[in-house]
Amino acid sequence: MAEMTIDEQVLILMRGTEYGDDDLKQAMTEELRQRLREAQNEGRPLRVYCGYDPRTADLHLGHTITMRKLRQFQDLGHQVTFLVGTYTSLIGDPSDKDVLRPQLTPEKVEENARTYTEQAFKVLDREKTIVRFNAEWLSRLNFADLIRLASNFTIQQFLTRENFKIRWEKGDAVYLHETFYALMQGYDAYALSADVQVGGTDQLFNILTAARKIMTFLGAKPNIGVIMGILPGTDGVIRMSKSLGNHIPIHADPEDMYGKVMSIPDMAMGQFFRLVTRWTTQEIDVLEQGLASGELHPRDVKMKLAREIVSIYHNEVEAERAEGAFIRIFQHGDVPEEMAEYELLPGQTVLDVLIAGNLVSSKGEGRRLLEQKGVRLDGETLIDPNQSFPHPGVLQVGKRRYLRIKL
Repeated sequence: MAEMTIDEQVLILMRGTEYGDDDLKQAMTEELRQRLREAQNEGRPLRVYCGYDPRTADLHLGHTITMRKLRQFQDLGHQVTFLVGTYTSLIGDPSDKDVLRPQLTPEKVEENARTYTEQAFKVLDREKTIVRFNAEWLSRLNFADLIRLASNFTIQQFLTRENFKIRWEKGDAVYLHETFYALMQGYDAYALSADVQVGGTDQLFNILTAARKIMTFLGAKPNIGVIMGILPGTDGVIRMSKSLGNHIPIHADPEDMYGKVMSIPDMAMGQFFRLVTRWTTQEIDVLEQGLASGELHPRDVKMKLAREIVSIYHNEVEAERAEGAFIRIFQHGDVPEEMAEYELLPGQTVLDVLIAGNLVSSKGEGRRLLEQKGVRLDGETLIDPNQSFPHPGVLQVGKRRYLRIKL
C-alpha cells in the first residue's frame, strides 16, 4: 500500500468503529492521530493486537471483523500481534453473556488454539503476523500480583456492567473469578506494550477501562481502543454466534457460504458491507445510494456481497461457481447435479441420517430443523425425528444442503 498521511491512515483505521458515544470516539480518534505522530517521529510502527479466546475449534465471519482491522494496520506498515488467549480461555470472557460461561480444560483450549491461527491467515498476512499466547505471562503472575491489579477496581464497576447487572437483578450467581477476566486482558495489553488494542463493542470495559487503567498503574502509556461493531447473524438481528446457529463459518464450502450470505435480511446488508468486505467507503456509498433510489435491486446487491465474501475466503472462480449453483437451484428450482451420497443402514431414523450424513451438527439442531419444517425427502416435508427413514431419495435440509440417500 502506498505511503499515506497520518490523517489518511486515521480515516481508514477508524472506519467501522463504534463507541456508543461521539465524544469517546472523537477522543480515541485524536489519541490515535497523536500516537501515529509519535511513532513516526520515533521511526517505528504502532504495536497493535487483538486477542482471541479459542473456546471453540472454528471461526466465523463475526470473528473476522477485528482481523480485517488488524490487516488494515498491517497494510499500513504497523506491527500486528495475533494473541491466542490460552489462559483467558480458562475463564471465558463474560462481556457478552448474561449466564456463566463453562470453564474449559487446558487440553481443550490447546486443541482449539491449534486451528485458530491457520484460519486467521485467511485474513492476516502470515509473514507479517506475530502470534503470541497469553499463558506466557499470565501463568507467571502470583497472588500478590493479582491483589495489586485488583486494587484498581471496585465491585461497583463490575456490577454496573450490563451482563453482570442482569444476573444480579435476577438473583443469579456472579462468580468472583469472572471479574478476573478484565484484569487479565488489561495485563495482556501491558505485557505486549500495545499502542492499540482492537476489539468489539462488547469489549469497551475491558479495553477502555481495565486495560488503560492497568497500563497506567504499571507505568506504561495507555493503549488506544479501536472498537468495532458487532456483526449480526444470518437472522440480521442477534449477534453472530455458533451456539445460536446463525453463523457463517469461514471454512464453510463456497456454495454453503454463498447461500448463507444470501439468506441475510436486506436490512443487515449495510453492516456486512462495512464489517466483512474489502470495499471502500466510496464503493459502499454507491451501493447504498443505488438501493435507496431503487436503481439497484436488493437481490442483485446481495449477490454481489455473497460473491465478495466467498472470494475472500476461497477465490473468484469458486465464487462464480457458487453463484451459478445458487441461481440454478434457487432461482430455477433445480436440484444440484452433484451431491454427496449416503448409504442408509437398517433401522436408522430420520434424525440418525441427518447426523450421520453430516447435515446437522447435533441432535438439537436436527430436531429444531424438523420442527421448523426445514427437512424434505424428494420434496416431501419430514417432521418426526424418530420416524424410520422412509425410503431412498434426495434429502434436503434448509435451502442449501442436499444428500442423496441410497440403500
